[in-house]
Amino acid sequence: MSDLPFSDLSASASSRSNVADAGMRAFLAEIWRALGGRADLIDSVAQTGSGSLPSVFPVTDLATASIAAAGLAVAELLAQRTVTTQTRVIVDRRLASFWFGLSLRPQGWELPPVWDPIAGDYAAADGWIRLHTNAPHHRAAALGVLGVPAEKAAVAAAVSRWPADELEAAVVAAKGCAATMRSQADWLQHPQGRAVGAEPLLHWRDFPAGGQSGWMPRPDRPLAGIRVLDLTRVLAGPTATRFLAGYGATVLRIDPPFWDEPSLEPELTVGKTCAGLDLRRAPDLACLEALITEADILVHGYRADALATFGLDTAGRRRLNPALIDVSLDAYGWSGPWHNRRGFDSLVQMSCGIADTGMRLLGRERPTPLPVQALDCATGYVLAAAAMRALSRRLESGAGAEIRTSLARIARLLMTVLPDATMPAALPAETAEDLASATEATAWGPARRLKPPLIVAEAPMRWDKPAGRLRSGEAVWAAA
Repeated sequence: MSDLPFSDLSASASSRSNVADAGMRAFLAEIWRALGGRADLIDSVAQTGSGSLPSVFPVTDLATASIAAAGLAVAELLAQRTVTTQTRVIVDRRLASFWFGLSLRPQGWELPPVWDPIAGDYAAADGWIRLHTNAPHHRAAALGVLGVPAEKAAVAAAVSRWPADELEAAVVAAKGCAATMRSQADWLQHPQGRAVGAEPLLHWRDFPAGGQSGWMPRPDRPLAGIRVLDLTRVLAGPTATRFLAGYGATVLRIDPPFWDEPSLEPELTVGKTCAGLDLRRAPDLACLEALITEADILVHGYRADALATFGLDTAGRRRLNPALIDVSLDAYGWSGPWHNRRGFDSLVQMSCGIADTGMRLLGRERPTPLPVQALDCATGYVLAAAAMRALSRRLESGAGAEIRTSLARIARLLMTVLPDATMPAALPAETAEDLASATEATAWGPARRLKPPLIVAEAPMRWDKPAGRLRSGEAVWAAA
């Protein structure tokens, strides 16, 4: 466990701002240390804004710290160009909280529902279980195990007859997604919980590449000229690549022909070219290999064994591109019996004790998760920071890198804090002042986004392309 100085963070309302800053900086120190950054650079971070998301865990502290870490990595890149020892990084606590939700505000149209009607928490015979059914094949797996039609009441009745652990195992065996609600104590004793506890926050390996690319960051667009291949879905990985696009990287997202995420496309495809490949087809696999060869950064969120099926395990990717910065995540960690298990933020919150802790401390009758998908979002910003720190190191040595983390490990970071049932008041309601002035012409209609939560020197976070549909572009790198 971390030795973060959180145990004395229960404070009166009069000192809440000092506590919030201390909490943010403790998280930031832990993240920045895992990234291998210089400790003194943390002093260049300033926190503005106020308020916290309502939770028994300090979600806003984690949000602000993870975004600040990504900002520090931008500043470090800029320092290599300008020979500046420190570049001021300013992160807005209120906006960071909002960005951990949805940043897009449609104008005259609506986003589809975030959750499939069957997804949710159900009372089993001996506890609670969550079914994640947003993907059609995951929904079919759960319904097939339960033997019921896609009707909420029928699902609830069927679940009530199953022991939670048995149903979880059956759904997972059917290639679906489910998670029993466990307590923190149970998770710490669980074989997978113990495995995650033994893992570092970031797994990092350098790979000497023997050459420099000649690329240097631009003061106004620090990542201009950097090619990012995005093989991620849903939230954590796309959050990372959205951040990289916001500072000028060329991001090419690749999805298989069967995948859709309609509620999140407008949120997460901004700044990216979106294309499709079917890796079961030899020409498409060859295309992906060529894209990897020319990429600077690869971000992927497949299970640990998935890319190996196509000959693209770590060694295979490294053969294609020795200088590659290879960044990846999974749900439940990179060791232990669940290291290849399908998972999502809401499931990890159930497994590791977050939902149970919220329920117990607040005296509620149902699982009480975090108010946002904070594990996904924090993981995304940490991965973006890792990619940029690896770029800084590659500028110095020419080395490629492999960096990995997991939602479960980020959850463990959050859970080093003693939960507190005295939750902060809800953030004041969003106003027009929280939104950027420009209108974004997305593929679905006009929209506005929140103002960026981060300021780094003279390099604004902005996107060169509006959000577009999956597979709407070509699987080629755009000309520089």
